[in-house]
Amino acid sequence: MRIFLITCLCVTLLLETQSGTGRLGPQTAFAGDALAESTGGFNVSDLNFIHGDENVSNINLPLKTSGGGQFWTDHLWKSGYHVQQNAITGHWRLLDRNNVRRSWGSKFQCVEALNEIAEDESSKHFVVLLHGLMRTSGSMKPLQDKFTQLGYEVVPFSYASTRAPIGEHAAALREVLEHLPADAQFSFSGHSMGNIVVRHLVGDLERDGDPKGILPRCRSMVMLGPPNQGAAIARKFAKTGLFGIVTGKGGMELGPNWSDLMDKLSTPSFPFAIVAGDLSDYKVKNPMVAGQSDFVVSLDEAKLDGVEEFETLPVLHSFLMNDQRAVDFTVEYIRSKHPIGQ
Repeated sequence: MRIFLITCLCVTLLLETQSGTGRLGPQTAFAGDALAESTGGFNVSDLNFIHGDENVSNINLPLKTSGGGQFWTDHLWKSGYHVQQNAITGHWRLLDRNNVRRSWGSKFQCVEALNEIAEDESSKHFVVLLHGLMRTSGSMKPLQDKFTQLGYEVVPFSYASTRAPIGEHAAALREVLEHLPADAQFSFSGHSMGNIVVRHLVGDLERDGDPKGILPRCRSMVMLGPPNQGAAIARKFAKTGLFGIVTGKGGMELGPNWSDLMDKLSTPSFPFAIVAGDLSDYKVKNPMVAGQSDFVVSLDEAKLDGVEEFETLPVLHSFLMNDQRAVDFTVEYIRSKHPIGQ
């Protein structure tokens, strides 16, 4: 059985790196979602091992980066500038909209630079996009471009999905939201693990208190391929030992450690919809996932009580956020709940 699981994991990793339309061919976001993207965009500056010191003056030369990949998590956002922390070294940096590094060192230094460089937010209508496990914020670009065209301020939240537990990603997201304007209104769209980060955030705010009043200002959410009941494929792959090494604590929480995580998650208290992939009409099946599925998350795993609309599309898990039908549905749903000007 172990040999079989390792073979399946290797096959899905290999298939994940192949280009395609997203309508055919098996993939898995948990075992290697866009591995090529997460490594091919690697930039040496993403592994700067110098720790900042508030008493040391750093030479801050503009430096193009890949935006974070699997090593950086956003903690602050202002007019397209974002302050990130490296999940390995612990040091901080400030990036602009084009992912050019404008400052680095300690958090204090980066926040100072942020306040000096970035203009105050003029919009109060924010759409927060959250990528999935082993993906980057770039994977959500079709949605980002569409919402930007419509006049929303888009926050493509980056987080080191394989380097920390989901609760830490939720805490970072909370910090981002709490430092946006006090009258800001939020809508969300997440792919895969990104939805679980939002559900953890909602749970945190309900349990620990919400002094900034984030929850009353949340307008809507569209979940794309959410493992709302955990993921059987992650539980099976975890038996190989390799899965935990590749996907980290977050990946394990979606699998064998789901029972520890689920009590920390809440159902959104604001309107939400779900888009799930259903490849039932295709001959190719994933023996690791039972029933109707997008080859990674089954329809039963995607379901969540309280959902307003549940849409299915014949699209692979890894491509849901790029499928035009999913993009159109997401945009129309959020616009109906969160129109600009209200």
